[in-house]
Amino acid sequence: MWFAADTVKQVRDSVISEPTTSKMDTIINEINGSASKSVIQGVTENLNPPSVVDLISFGSIFWAIVFIVIGYLGIKTVSSVLQTFAERSTKYRITIKGVIPIIKIAGWVFTVFIIIAGIFQPPMETLVTLTASIGLAIGFASQDIIKNIFGGVMILFDRPFQVGDKVEIGKYYGEVVEIGLRSTRIVTADDSLVSVPNSEVMNTSVSNSNAGEPNCQVVAEIYLPITIDTEKVRSVAMEAAQVSRFIYLNKPIVVLFFNEVKERRTYLKMRLKAYVSDIRNEFAFKSDMTEIVMRELIKAELIDPKDLE
Repeated sequence: MWFAADTVKQVRDSVISEPTTSKMDTIINEINGSASKSVIQGVTENLNPPSVVDLISFGSIFWAIVFIVIGYLGIKTVSSVLQTFAERSTKYRITIKGVIPIIKIAGWVFTVFIIIAGIFQPPMETLVTLTASIGLAIGFASQDIIKNIFGGVMILFDRPFQVGDKVEIGKYYGEVVEIGLRSTRIVTADDSLVSVPNSEVMNTSVSNSNAGEPNCQVVAEIYLPITIDTEKVRSVAMEAAQVSRFIYLNKPIVVLFFNEVKERRTYLKMRLKAYVSDIRNEFAFKSDMTEIVMRELIKAELIDPKDLE
C-alpha cells in the first residue's frame, strides 16, 4: 500500500507539473517574441531618416539665403582686395594671385558647411542619403562638368601654372587671369579672353614661360643677309637689349645665328634671347629689341635697307 501511495503521488505531481511548465514556456516565448519585435521595430525606425520636408522651413531657407549672400560678398571682397594688392606689386603679383582661387574654394566650402551643419542640421542618415542621391544624379547627368571640376582641383594642387603665369595651352598663349572649377581663363596677346576647359588642360601639354616668376625669356628673331659680319651684329644686339627699359639684367642675354632658306633665298636668322623684368611687357620688349637692333644695324651700315626688300 505504501508503494501504491507513492506511485499515485508521482503521477499526480507529473500531471500537475507538465501543464505548468508548458504554460511557463509559452509565456516566456511570447515575452521574448514581443521584445524581439520591439527591438527590431526600434532599429527599423532609426534606420528610416526623417523626410527632407521636415527639415525645411521658412526660417531655415531665409537664413540659408542670408549666409549665401554674406559668403558671396565676403569672398568677392577678399578677392578684390588681394587683386588690388597684387596689381600694385610686380614682385608679389603672381604669388598673391595664386592664393585667390584657393580662398574662393575654401570660402564656399565653409559657407556650405555652415548652412548644412548650423541651419538645417540634418541627421547623419538623411545627409548620407541625400549626398548619395545627389552624387548619383550629378554623376550621370554631368560627367563633363565633374571632369572639369576635378581638373580644376588638380591644377590648384599640382600647380603646373598659377594665376599670373604666361602659358601656352594648345594653340592659345597668354596670361592666366583665373583658374575656376570649370575652366581656366587666359588673356592672349591680342587682348582676347579665352576659356579653356580644365579637363582639356589636364589632357594636353602646357608650356609655362615664367613658372611663377615675374620675369620671363623673350626671343626676337631677325632675318639678315648671309654675308653679314656676325661678330659686329652680336655686339650691336647685346647693346640693344641692355639699353631697353624693359630688360631684366640678372639673367643672361644670348645671341644665336641659324642658316635658313625662305622663298629660295638663304638668310641668316638671328635669335636674340633676353629676359623682360615684367611678363606683361613681353611683347613691348620684343618690339623694342627688334626696333633698336634694326636701327643700329642700319646706322652702322652693317646691312643695306635694299637687302631687306
